[in-house]
Amino acid sequence: MLSILTPAFNESPNLPALHARLAAAMERLGVEDWEWIVVDDHSRDDTFEEVERLTWTDRRVRGVRLSRNSGSHMAIACGLHQARGDAAVMMAADLQDPPETIEAMLAEWRKGAQIVWATRRVQPGEPVHAGFAALYYGIMRRVVGMTEMPARGADFFLIDRAAIDAFVRCDERNVSVLALVTWLGFRQAYVEYDKQPRAAGRSGWTLSRKVALVVDSVTAFTALPMRVSGVAGAVLLVLGLLAAVYGLVVLDGGALVAIAGWITALAGAQLAALGVMGEYLWRALDSARRRPGYFIEREVGIRSTGSST
Repeated sequence: MLSILTPAFNESPNLPALHARLAAAMERLGVEDWEWIVVDDHSRDDTFEEVERLTWTDRRVRGVRLSRNSGSHMAIACGLHQARGDAAVMMAADLQDPPETIEAMLAEWRKGAQIVWATRRVQPGEPVHAGFAALYYGIMRRVVGMTEMPARGADFFLIDRAAIDAFVRCDERNVSVLALVTWLGFRQAYVEYDKQPRAAGRSGWTLSRKVALVVDSVTAFTALPMRVSGVAGAVLLVLGLLAAVYGLVVLDGGALVAIAGWITALAGAQLAALGVMGEYLWRALDSARRRPGYFIEREVGIRSTGSST
């Protein structure tokens, strides 16, 4: 059985077309036992109503609506918790990920790969978005050390049941799902595809969400920012002491303004270090409270077990 997972936020116009292409692709591949799980991230339009209409004509469609907007990564996590297939494919609702690519992904899975990333040959859209994606994946590969992540990015992937079960055991909230799936290990493979322009609507992937993703991804998988802050603080402390000695001894008190500047720099370094540590402490507190990452408001289609994680 194959599960197809689609997080959706205000994607009502795209869902019927995506369903038709998925059904055609599955029929061409000879995959008879499959399900499509659409996780509505508390859309403001009639996304969930559109999913419900699709369930009336296709029993393979299931819909889950979250009780609040929790972000695409939490919606993906919800979909993975709901998936019942031997493997699951995560794909966006905006038709930028062609369903026809699933054929190549299944071929790699049948060869033994447990996680198959569909990596982009081209990235349509504004240069700003492409630049941010390149920056994010560069940080994850070179700073965090996740060299397995595709250099051009991949948010369209297939994951085996063994890897899904491992993912479900990771009870984390402030984390990039894609980075966590990479971190799981297992046998990973890659196929290339051409990402298409968005079919309709606007992306909900705002700048603030992008920045939050970078912070979550870095703090979840490396302590490097804290270590850099510690080293920078030590260096500035030494430089500040040397400046103070130089001003008092060599210049005989004539460099008080320079010393005041160094003190200000030291204070700024301390605040920056506290800010970095605060990010880690906040995530530790958030995990310690053990609040579920999402709650399910409604379900349509064949019901599954569980209502939160």
